[in-house]
Amino acid sequence: MTWAATVLTLYPEMFPGPLGVSLAGRALADGVWSLDARNIRDFTTDKHRTVDDTPAGGGPGMVLRADIMAAAMDGAGGAGPVLAMSPRGAPLTQARVRELAAGPGVTLLCGRFEGFDERLFAARQVEAVSIGDYILSGGESAALVLLDACVRLLPGVMGAASSGMDESFESGLLEYPHYTRPPEWEGHLIPEVLRSGDHAKIAAWRLAQSEADTRLRRPDLWERHIGARVQSPSGAHKKKEK
Repeated sequence: MTWAATVLTLYPEMFPGPLGVSLAGRALADGVWSLDARNIRDFTTDKHRTVDDTPAGGGPGMVLRADIMAAAMDGAGGAGPVLAMSPRGAPLTQARVRELAAGPGVTLLCGRFEGFDERLFAARQVEAVSIGDYILSGGESAALVLLDACVRLLPGVMGAASSGMDESFESGLLEYPHYTRPPEWEGHLIPEVLRSGDHAKIAAWRLAQSEADTRLRRPDLWERHIGARVQSPSGAHKKKEK
């Protein structure tokens, strides 16, 4: 079954954008996944095609109306969960991406202005999702990121099923560093262990590098990783690493 992506946006011309090339583009052309980018203004009822209004209580900017967004959701009839791209949402994780990729598809709401009328989340099953602690001009760029992360996990898109298993976040750690030819470049050598042919030593080196890099660069991930390791399958706690 084709994995279906529906995007509700004020700028449907931004899609497929970069998803129309490379692996995602080939998979789109081959029918592995489908994309329906719909203009939210098509679901308005006034002659000005109004989608927003001033914030209740005052303040700068404009807010996307709940009634218009709900009409767009109902009219588009997309598959899978409805996700609103918003800096107020829960951080997108690789685990959540895998869940989404395993489902029938997603419906994405691209925010603009000051965001969505909060009543939309109470009236509909809408999950707010953030791709990072920064502000974008709109949710379209975030939607492209989420779709890219999901599409690459669809069966057959990356080729070998094991292609993504060692990547960052799959095991709770950052991925180990990579090297390729030439063996020496500007005085820098490929680590000797990677040229040894000893697969056990290479695996141990890669794990050690992943742990060291995660501890240094992402202490938040490292703490979660250690917390998962100290809990044994039987529920008994092991001594936590220092």
